[in-house]
Amino acid sequence: MANDATALFQTREKRVNDAVELKVPDRVPIMVISGFYPAFHYGITCQEAMYEPDKAIAAWSRFVLDFEPDMIDNPFATRVIGGPLEALDYRQLKWAGHGVGVNDSYQFVEGEYMKPDEYEELLSDPSDFLMRRYWPRISGALEPLAKLPPFRDMISYYMGIGKLAALDAPDVRSAFDALLRAAAAASRMADGARRWALQSRELGFPAQAGALSQAPFDTLSDFLRGTQGAMLDMFRRPDKLLAALEKLYPVMLEAGLAAKARGVPRVFMPLHKGLDGFMSPAQFEKFYWPTLKRLIEDLIAGGCTPNVFWEGDVTSRLETIADIPRGKAIYSFERTDMFRAKEVLGGVVCLKGNVPLSMLMTETPDAVKAYCRKLIDVVGKDGGFIMDASAVVDDARPENLRAMFEFTKEYGVYR
Repeated sequence: MANDATALFQTREKRVNDAVELKVPDRVPIMVISGFYPAFHYGITCQEAMYEPDKAIAAWSRFVLDFEPDMIDNPFATRVIGGPLEALDYRQLKWAGHGVGVNDSYQFVEGEYMKPDEYEELLSDPSDFLMRRYWPRISGALEPLAKLPPFRDMISYYMGIGKLAALDAPDVRSAFDALLRAAAAASRMADGARRWALQSRELGFPAQAGALSQAPFDTLSDFLRGTQGAMLDMFRRPDKLLAALEKLYPVMLEAGLAAKARGVPRVFMPLHKGLDGFMSPAQFEKFYWPTLKRLIEDLIAGGCTPNVFWEGDVTSRLETIADIPRGKAIYSFERTDMFRAKEVLGGVVCLKGNVPLSMLMTETPDAVKAYCRKLIDVVGKDGGFIMDASAVVDDARPENLRAMFEFTKEYGVYR
């Protein structure tokens, strides 16, 4: 049994790697980002999935064994995270039972968590800025940390020792107590993630990614300045914006390179603000693409495979984003014209996608099969293609998702 699982693991790994390297695999690989689909369809609520690792592992295991994807996503990366969030009184997200229903997915709460006059603080000392400015704004339990002085001058026994008294304030102590509770919850989450990874491998399923990273512009605009703030900064303070992107770049690179150390050298990179409709081509080439391109190239040089998920439409940018090393990365597309992407990028990067979620939610299995056939015939011609949905499959009808998987496995055979 173990030998069979090992063989299946190796077959699936090779199938995907062949597609990434623009070779012709035995058949078109297929995978999805499961979202909360396993919770919706295998007997638990989203709230249980976010707080109870054992229940999450059981539900996701049923999903994996039911559909048998060529690679699987890790529910512990972005879903089984309720414990740490609650301990921190985290405010940048609404999640099941905390701001949304117990059986609803989470919702990001965007805001201007970094003020426009705080660029210099970020550039001067990012860790200090995050601890004393950013964390207190996104986590209610950490608000007292805003009262702390900077500790960067605690250098010797006679420089800065007196500042330690600030840590003895009752509300500051409560903030550190909250951090310890979050740490304990995160430890339980990490233990579940390890068990999931081991069990998945024993069942013969490789992981889609070993780490997450993202474009430096998205890091700043998603979490710090907010969309509006970042867009205004392109006009009002472009030099500081560019300097901040350079400051964030090594952080994003380090996050991605962790994938290789974990033994799964694939890096999932969801992208948001560089899309058509968010910024002009000129702005894309000045503010967004340079650090992202370098990040992709440096991850590849570090032995990783970037899986870049363009969440939206980037059809107008296809020629620009073609400038990466050949056969070393995956571009996942949501609403981009996949057939145009094949024309421009087919000899450069493995294409992944993009069965519309709306189709999986509302159409018939026959309609799903027809779309998959076209993707396989055109985008999958001569290899370099992975079948996927356009977005997370939370709300997909089971019969449509099954049609997508079964048709791809039957029809997408190359030899």
